[in-house]
Amino acid sequence: MALLLLPGSLLLLAVFLLPMLRSIWLSFQADSLLTGLVARPNGVANWQRLLLDGRFLQDALQTLRFALLSVGLELLLGLALALLLHRPQRARGLVRALVLLPWALPNTVMALGWRWIYNEPYGPLNSLLERLGLPTVGFLSSPATTWLATVLADTWKTTPFVALLLLAGLQSIPHDLIEALRLEGASSWQILRRLTLPLLAPYLALAVLFRLAQALGVFDLIQVLTNGGPAGSTESLAVYAYLNAMRFLDFGYSATITVATFSLLLVLGATWLLLQRYLPARQP
Repeated sequence: MALLLLPGSLLLLAVFLLPMLRSIWLSFQADSLLTGLVARPNGVANWQRLLLDGRFLQDALQTLRFALLSVGLELLLGLALALLLHRPQRARGLVRALVLLPWALPNTVMALGWRWIYNEPYGPLNSLLERLGLPTVGFLSSPATTWLATVLADTWKTTPFVALLLLAGLQSIPHDLIEALRLEGASSWQILRRLTLPLLAPYLALAVLFRLAQALGVFDLIQVLTNGGPAGSTESLAVYAYLNAMRFLDFGYSATITVATFSLLLVLGATWLLLQRYLPARQP
């Protein structure tokens, strides 16, 4: 068994652990254009700068707000979609393939599509508003609407993924249990609350972990759709790290931001797992 796990373990070591260790080491180096792109130890200077960086704090709050809202919406919509797909229907395979199509699209292509949809005044949304006699909206020009536009695009893209995970959980629930509750006179809502949701808890936890990790590291959607604007109102931690590395050539500070983002993800993931472990489980 150990030999069977060895190739996967080596691959994980090569693509994840080694780059992360490299980033941790680089976060303690003054590796930037100012130092001639030569790594020089600078202790905790990068971390001190991080604690005093108002832009980092702003981006952290924006990224967390984006992640919590998008993941919450995806759980609700994904559960509803999974329940709908689980019902007997004609052409079930075709329907599921169409539902999963947004998840199959590359993120960049999807972001370009939504950028056109939000375009003012020629995008489909504003064209519809004009036909209804309503004023057009600058979806990507106002901080109040732009971050909601990014959440909507991300929700449309990744809700099918959540639905696919929850659909697998629904198919693992024995049909005999559902029939037994129906014979007892339980309504559909009671079956959902007393049986379906408790048995779906592990799948919900897995969906939250996957989506939280992806949402906290969101880059391509923000970069293509808004480029972090307007006025940095949608800039994520990944975009900020990218700017420091590729625009300012401050690789040491960029690595510090990356490690801090990963640490935030670890804290949130560990908290979620602890809640799942120690909260009293509800029995169906």
